Amino acid sequence: MVMARTTGAFYVIGGLLGLLIIAVAPGEQGNPVVVSIAAVVALVLGITLLLWGTRLPHVVYHVYVALATVLVTVAVLEFPNTVGALTLATFYAFVACDAALFFAWPPAAAHIAFVVVTCLWALPNRSVYPELPWWSGLIPAGCAVGIGVVVGILTRMASEADVDVLTGLLNRRGFDRALNTAIQHATRTGNGLALVLVDLDRFQKINDHLGHRAGDAVLQRVTAMWSKIITPEQLLARYGGDSFALLLPGSTEQAAILLTEKLRAAVAAGCSAGVTSWQQGESGSLLVSRADVGLYRAKQAGRNRTVLESARQLPLAAELRDAIDRDALDVHYQPIVSLSEGGGKAVGVEALLRWSSSAQPEVTTEGLIRVAEEYDLISDLDELVLRKACADAARLQSTFAQLALTLNVNVSGLELAETGYADRVSEILANTGWPAQQLVLEVTESELAAESHTAIANLHVLRDRGVRIAIDDFGTGYSSLSRLATLPSDILKVDQSFVAAIRSDSPAPPLLGVIAALSSALDLQVIAEGVETEYQAAVLTELGFALAQGYHYSDSHSVNDLIADLNRNQGRVGPSGTANALGASDTDFGDGDARPASNGWVPLA
Repeated sequence: MVMARTTGAFYVIGGLLGLLIIAVAPGEQGNPVVVSIAAVVALVLGITLLLWGTRLPHVVYHVYVALATVLVTVAVLEFPNTVGALTLATFYAFVACDAALFFAWPPAAAHIAFVVVTCLWALPNRSVYPELPWWSGLIPAGCAVGIGVVVGILTRMASEADVDVLTGLLNRRGFDRALNTAIQHATRTGNGLALVLVDLDRFQKINDHLGHRAGDAVLQRVTAMWSKIITPEQLLARYGGDSFALLLPGSTEQAAILLTEKLRAAVAAGCSAGVTSWQQGESGSLLVSRADVGLYRAKQAGRNRTVLESARQLPLAAELRDAIDRDALDVHYQPIVSLSEGGGKAVGVEALLRWSSSAQPEVTTEGLIRVAEEYDLISDLDELVLRKACADAARLQSTFAQLALTLNVNVSGLELAETGYADRVSEILANTGWPAQQLVLEVTESELAAESHTAIANLHVLRDRGVRIAIDDFGTGYSSLSRLATLPSDILKVDQSFVAAIRSDSPAPPLLGVIAALSSALDLQVIAEGVETEYQAAVLTELGFALAQGYHYSDSHSVNDLIADLNRNQGRVGPSGTANALGASDTDFGDGDARPASNGWVPLA
């Protein structure tokens, strides 16, 4: 597009100036008609380039540049005025500039050499009196060479800012430019556009164990292999670190998936990929964000796979957007009780998002979260829920000052990795008046498996500000004991699958005792999730667990119902056999069990 506009502009300017000078310059010799024809041809070619130049292949522009040299030479030879001919010779600089801008050095040098030869030949060989000496072309030819060299150097210096030095691919800055250009082209033509984001799996281990030189070699080998697979029209870039981006003009999602599988098959160590496609009206940042969601989910699902994040707008997404805008979402709370004090004394609550969808009543928790993340709703959803939860918790605390309740909410992995996440949480806490020391943020192990430096930094900042961090669903993700000792965490929430294994007809699962000992050694609190029977509560107490939550103690309630329940029982909750009064049609961000959820999911901004 830039080449078409620039070359077309040179042609149009040259044609107009040629017509102007032939109209005003005196002289009776030469052939002004030929000069006028050359100017008109240049004008017409320039207009065609401006209108349709983007559709031409790159090689055709060599013909346009060479033809420009020929047209300038014809005008110089036939112009009826010697001074005018010398003036027209300055147009050779346009040709040299265009060649240096858009061609590699060898072909650019060939075009500039052609300009020098024709300039030095044309001026002394004019048939118009007085004849010019052989050296008359040195100045315009020398200026063309100087301009071409300077423009070529500056252009290459500027382009290097968009190129990754290690791989020779475009870097993130260059890719973003190319993406915006491709979107503009797709907007005009209506052609498809697909995007793939790829991360090499466990690349950090290569750097840590073998050194950065070995890591650099891996990146270069991967680049070489992938460059042989893709076509010249497809654009591969190093998006940062071990991340690559692949832009596929004129492609569909399914074709992008097939190509991505070929790329993954070429990498022995494995890689994860997210695929999406562009829709009319979407920005480049939204397209990248959706592909990044696919990449995140590929890692979360176990790595070394491709995940499609379809660009097709879902009615559920529109309904959720409307519900967020209208503040039509409810937050309910399930008590966390102290096992050591007995009697179900409430020491905290976990927030649960409740929402009933008319567009898709059967939507699962995972499906709803995925829609929120895919359609860039997760940040707004998180902020709305967190504000409500903190405001309700402040109301609970003022009613039961003697309880010192904590508020547990879960963190969305995508939001946790956002720069400024910790500041947004602090702002909400300041606005609602909820103390940071009584907020517990829960992160699932699968999210920690796809951790980023930004996410870990955010957790450290929040802990420094008093917020505590809990690892949710502990024991079911990708835990490693060495990483558990280094992660910024204060609490372990034992997954309910371990608690469900506690039965009166068999011994307690040995792993529960191991987790209790581990938490004691690492000075971490432990919360047992999914407690549904008195026997389970008794076994957990005997094993040394201090905190628990689950259907055995209480279902989730609205803040008003929870206040009433705690008032009746003087701050305690007890066994309950009642079903969920909120109804089965509500979407519960919990474990998805048919019973009322004992563990909820609340996205946190």
